[in-house]
Amino acid sequence: MADPLATPADAPGDTPAPGAAHDAAATARPARHRVRRVVLSLLGVLGVLVLALGWVGYRAWQTAQALRDAQDLVGAVQDDVRAGDVSSLAQAVPAIQELTRTAHDSSGDPVWRAAEVLPVLGDQLRAVRIVSASLDEVAVDVLPPVASLGSALDGREADAERGRLVLAQLVEVAPDLVQAATTARGAADDVAALDTGALLGPLVDPVTRARDALEEAATALEGGAGIASLLPAMLGSDEPRTYLLLSLNSAELRSAGGIVGAVVVLQAQDGQMELVGQLSTAELPGLDTPVLPLSEGELAVDTDRLGRWVQDATMTPDFPRTAELVAARWRQQTGGTADGVIAADPVAVAYLLGATGPIGAPDGSTLDQATVVSALLHDTYLTHTDAADADRYYAGVASAIFGAVAAGRGDVGALGQALVRSGEEGRLRMWSAHPDEQEQILATDFAGAFLAPANGDEVGVFLNDGTPGKLDYFLQAQVSVEDLVCEGPEPTAVVRLTLAYDPPDDIATYPDYVIGRHRDDRPDGWVDTNVTVYAPVGAPLGALAWDGGYVAGTAATLDGRAVQVVRSSLDPGQGESYSFTVPVRDGRVVVRTTPTTTAPGVVVASCSP
Repeated sequence: MADPLATPADAPGDTPAPGAAHDAAATARPARHRVRRVVLSLLGVLGVLVLALGWVGYRAWQTAQALRDAQDLVGAVQDDVRAGDVSSLAQAVPAIQELTRTAHDSSGDPVWRAAEVLPVLGDQLRAVRIVSASLDEVAVDVLPPVASLGSALDGREADAERGRLVLAQLVEVAPDLVQAATTARGAADDVAALDTGALLGPLVDPVTRARDALEEAATALEGGAGIASLLPAMLGSDEPRTYLLLSLNSAELRSAGGIVGAVVVLQAQDGQMELVGQLSTAELPGLDTPVLPLSEGELAVDTDRLGRWVQDATMTPDFPRTAELVAARWRQQTGGTADGVIAADPVAVAYLLGATGPIGAPDGSTLDQATVVSALLHDTYLTHTDAADADRYYAGVASAIFGAVAAGRGDVGALGQALVRSGEEGRLRMWSAHPDEQEQILATDFAGAFLAPANGDEVGVFLNDGTPGKLDYFLQAQVSVEDLVCEGPEPTAVVRLTLAYDPPDDIATYPDYVIGRHRDDRPDGWVDTNVTVYAPVGAPLGALAWDGGYVAGTAATLDGRAVQVVRSSLDPGQGESYSFTVPVRDGRVVVRTTPTTTAPGVVVASCSP
């Protein structure tokens, strides 16, 4: 009989066999060891992770410090170049390269790359690495040829040789500059591909600024590389070249900026540019028929004046067409052949004078950046009551300015910036009669080829004086993009042109050739403007909204674009606005317009931040 007070251990059959407790203890020990190993492994991984993150943090500090120092150094070099010290870039290149190399190495080691797999943090690390690598690539492969180009452009001798570019250096550096442009474009594209939406707040602005800076550098280099490779031949390294320089008069507007006020004849040989003649437009009288055949679209939009008068060759917004017409007229008048045509408006001239310093005008006065626009477009009409005298003064000023540039006055850095700014604003344009050269010019801001197929998405708003007179100096024209809609199947925007006419109170006393036509029903000093609007290729264009109503004028199609031409007529003190809807293509709207004394020739609105 079993003992009712027996414990379970004393129960029959429950007595442990000899050695059973030892076996249980032996079984528990490996389990405890496994747990310990797991814990120790986790602690080890955690320790390595902490060390790795600490290392990445240290490397991030190194990267940020190097990039900040590089940015400061680049900023100082830019200031030096603007002040005319082109050599400072070459001197600073090694230091900039050392800093960008440090940033690249710090953000590109194996630990950093491994940490890029981490959620959230990995996106930040990858962005920093790509930006650092791109900037280092630019510093190593782009800055040296750019510095060499600066040295070549600054390599002018004194006295008789001053103004002659060192062609051997240009020829030597041009291929490297072309490669530099390719490298810069690749770096810009790499950074542009980063998704800034995945970045934390503190990184968004630096990455965005790096993206914009690289894009700006790549675009400038692509244009500069093409021009640098063209310069030797264009400056007569192989054979003499003849160019026609058109001085545009913005007091009488045309699509390209103004009527042709004077023609200066330049000859280039062995890098030396020399003025060999000048003509007023009075010496190139109008023709009975256009100098070249005009298309139906050109006749409808610009009339046959486009091909009959040199002054009106700038009615088209397409500068290659202007240049062809002027070159043909020059050939017909003189029997000579022009290798190229260059056009500049008075504001571009002012930019150049900012680099060269003041010049002496034909009447003995001194003109500088602050006074030249007023002198050319206003003051001369008060002192010269005869239009021919005013034209001769205009031609004389154009020659004096070219002489200052060709003589090497001023500094190369400021001159280069003046040229670039003039090109970006549509105030300085170039065309070559040599197809291979023209093809490269088309890729730059100097082409002015609005009707080229590559620019088919752009919008056009252009102004042509209809008075005719010299009153557009007092006409304010402002083009803007409003109501930008970026979402939906057919994103759109509204382009608006605002005109305001505010001449002086005594405008009626100005010479007749300045006032233009007299009409009994209008006060002297009224101004008429033909507003020409171009839609993007393939886009519709209906009536224009006009001060609360709608207005329609001449409708035509030119090179696949719908075009409207309407007449604006303003008395002194009046203003009005026009607007129309355009498609938003590739997330932006680019409007090419007539550059005036107060506004550039391009307006851009973008959907991206």
